[in-house]
Amino acid sequence: MSNSTPIRIFSVDDHPLLREGIAALVTSQPDMVLAGSAATGAEALQAFKQLQPDVTLLDLRLPDMSGIDILIAIRSEFPDARVIMLTTFEGDVEIQRALQAGARGYLLKNMPPAELLDVVRQVHAGKKRIPAAIASQLAEHMSDETLTEREIEVLREVAGGNKNRDIANRLFISEETVKVHIKHIMEKLGAADRTQAVTIGVRRGIIQI
Repeated sequence: MSNSTPIRIFSVDDHPLLREGIAALVTSQPDMVLAGSAATGAEALQAFKQLQPDVTLLDLRLPDMSGIDILIAIRSEFPDARVIMLTTFEGDVEIQRALQAGARGYLLKNMPPAELLDVVRQVHAGKKRIPAAIASQLAEHMSDETLTEREIEVLREVAGGNKNRDIANRLFISEETVKVHIKHIMEKLGAADRTQAVTIGVRRGIIQI
């Protein structure tokens, strides 16, 4: 590809202000052009097929579906798609999932515009880019024992304010089993109580409230 061909960028975010900000930023660059934008997951999947952009900036959380599910759907059809996740969340579990799903970069929305443009260029050139702060957070939890699917379900129920008996009824398990799960959850997350377990779970992106 010659240098005269601009990088075609597709922006997916449900906040109009952010979409407009990215559009203004991209169009101000001599080597970039905005191929299009979308506000929902459904729009994004449809538009991606038509546009087939060089680089996609994808919000991690959209009103109708998760950015990670969109990423998986895009890459199942276009395995070479270069997608950068854009988010306000720094949860290491979500970052891990995004990278496993094939994201080429991970950016926080509060980062300087120059850095965002730099990451777009690097990803377009075939590199992967994760900011140092995020990389160190991933490293910090690398050896942590992960929660099982069932433990995540129980933690979600706890976050919803349900008592052990309610959780047992809702998940069709005994109250004793719920207690064992909560004990394991607290041990794995290093939490002193249920409330702290929920706080850590949300912060790390294990559950969403």
